[in-house]
Amino acid sequence: MTTDDLARPATTEPLPLADALRSFDALWSPRIVTRVNDYDVRVAKALGEHVWHVHEDTDEFFLVVEGVLDIDLREGDGSHERTVTLPRGAVFVVERGVWHRPHSADGASLLLLEPSGTSTVGDAHDPVPDHVDATTGHALTR
Repeated sequence: MTTDDLARPATTEPLPLADALRSFDALWSPRIVTRVNDYDVRVAKALGEHVWHVHEDTDEFFLVVEGVLDIDLREGDGSHERTVTLPRGAVFVVERGVWHRPHSADGASLLLLEPSGTSTVGDAHDPVPDHVDATTGHALTR
């Protein structure tokens, strides 16, 4: 596989999201399904807590494919916290500059849309636990 293969995953045939999600087991370790312009389309599996983090210069798009995802948000000056609950089929955008922590008690499968090269733990974050993969995404093995 060349660097170009990783830079733009092949999308010459339809890829069912269920197949993409079955191709790996790692939690909080997104796989890049394809790219749209300068954005990664990623799939990920979630269980337990991610890490509090912030993306200073980009929004983060979530679509829950299976399960339920909760996202804790620190709004304003950080003194106000709230949680949004995303059931299967729900979408939500965490706006740039908002500290957030995704978590799922029973597990969830996600589709994420972020600029290529965006770190899963943002530009700033709390200490990263061992179960969270600090990455800019992995190539999807098909």
